[in-house]
Amino acid sequence: MFSPSPSRRSILSGGLVLCGVVVGSGAMAQTRRNITVYKTPWCGCCGLWVGHLRQAGWTARVIDVEDLAPVRARHGVPDRLASCHTGVVGRYAIEGHVPAADIDRLIREAPAGRALVVPGMPAGSPGMESAGREPYVSLLLLADGRTRVYGRHNGG
Repeated sequence: MFSPSPSRRSILSGGLVLCGVVVGSGAMAQTRRNITVYKTPWCGCCGLWVGHLRQAGWTARVIDVEDLAPVRARHGVPDRLASCHTGVVGRYAIEGHVPAADIDRLIREAPAGRALVVPGMPAGSPGMESAGREPYVSLLLLADGRTRVYGRHNGG
C-alpha cells in the first residue's frame, strides 16, 4: 500500500484547501450578485433597470407589488429618498435607478450604511436613458438617516 510522504501529504492538503478557497470565493461572489427587486407591475422604467442589472451580470428576482411604501419602510428608506423600485442585496436596500457599478462597489467595499439610493428618476440613469441626460448622484444612506454622496454620474 502506498503512503504519501509528509511533504506530499502537505502538498495535497494545501491543494485541497486552495481548491476550497477558490470554490468558496466563487460561490460567495455568485451569492453577492443576486438581487430581489420590488416594483409596481405597470412601471416600464423599472423593467429597463432590471435589464441593466442583468446585462451587468446580476441575477434579478422581480416581485411586483401594488405599493412600495411598506417595502421601503421595512428596509429603512425614507419617503424623501424614494423612487419607483426597491432592490435588496444582502443587508442593503437599493432604491431607484442606481447603476450596477455602484452596487458592485457597495458589495465590494461593504460600507456602514443601510441603503444605496438614487432619489427620483433622473434622466440618463439606468432605465431612464430615453428621458435625456442630467447629472445625478447616488447616495449612501447611513443608519442615522443622514446621507453621503457615493457616486457621481453624467457629470454630477
